Amino acid sequence: MLLHELVRAATGAHSVTRGEVMQSLWSGYGEIVRYSLHGANARSAVVKHVIFPSEVHHPRGWHNDVSHQRKIRSYEVEMVWYHDRAGRCDAHCRVPHCFASETIGEEHLMVLEDLDAAGFPVRRQSLDLDGVRACLSWLAHFHAEFMGETPEGLWPVGTYWHLATRPDELAVMADEALRDASPVVDSMLSNARFQTLVHGDAKLANFCFSADGRRVAAVDFQYVGGGCGMKDVAYFLGSCLSDREHERFEGVLLDHYFATLKLALAQRGKTLDPAALEAEWRTLMPVAQADFYRFLVGWMPSHWKINDYNKRVAQRVVRSL
Repeated sequence: MLLHELVRAATGAHSVTRGEVMQSLWSGYGEIVRYSLHGANARSAVVKHVIFPSEVHHPRGWHNDVSHQRKIRSYEVEMVWYHDRAGRCDAHCRVPHCFASETIGEEHLMVLEDLDAAGFPVRRQSLDLDGVRACLSWLAHFHAEFMGETPEGLWPVGTYWHLATRPDELAVMADEALRDASPVVDSMLSNARFQTLVHGDAKLANFCFSADGRRVAAVDFQYVGGGCGMKDVAYFLGSCLSDREHERFEGVLLDHYFATLKLALAQRGKTLDPAALEAEWRTLMPVAQADFYRFLVGWMPSHWKINDYNKRVAQRVVRSL
């Protein structure tokens, strides 16, 4: 009853009705549920309800205290994100409005705008190049908005795979050359001159599309934090392109991203050298690809995202160090 009252008060509804479970959270850490709103401006809202389980069953068998503490921190970060920063995201980098976020005991509750009802009802399993460009435009505007900011309250280093949070996966990696190079790769990204906030989990599944596919919104900000924007771009392209597509179209897609980034920076009055930014980040694109490849081969060597192209990119980066 307390949850119903929170949703009602946050949205201004006269009453609310619990609807379907939209998604269970990773490793049994709660659920995302749609609520119908009666007497409110919106017809529905989405509640992300985080409940820390007494027993955790990780789908890949990677659960330990490091993993558990990382997940706890990720939900705390997401609440800070919605409270402090999400309101700055405009129509070019659309995110759900947060009606309320609250911690009750060991439970975290976020009452969010229903993006389906807001005009983003489509989820995609695959994308054509126009769809890829739409998501890259979202990332470019997001990175432009937060360019140069300190990630106070968020992850100091964004993304769920960065090296400091993945000691177990690094230890079991079979590729010794890559393992030895991993700290250098990580340092190159962390010490880049140009830093922004990265989404941190910018995979295709976390983007919502309008019916015509032209507009995009993003969800799931558990791993938002500081970093080089190429970490998001490399991860996103790897989530929606085959290795052949990635190798063939990466150049033109990066051209689109950087053209949009330059425009977005100008629109926001960011006083920096866009040519220097682009030069640095283009150089760091393969480094970001190698960084995520490092995580994959330690975490799950049989993962479908491991392919000939990203392996060759990682090997070239290692050889260049």
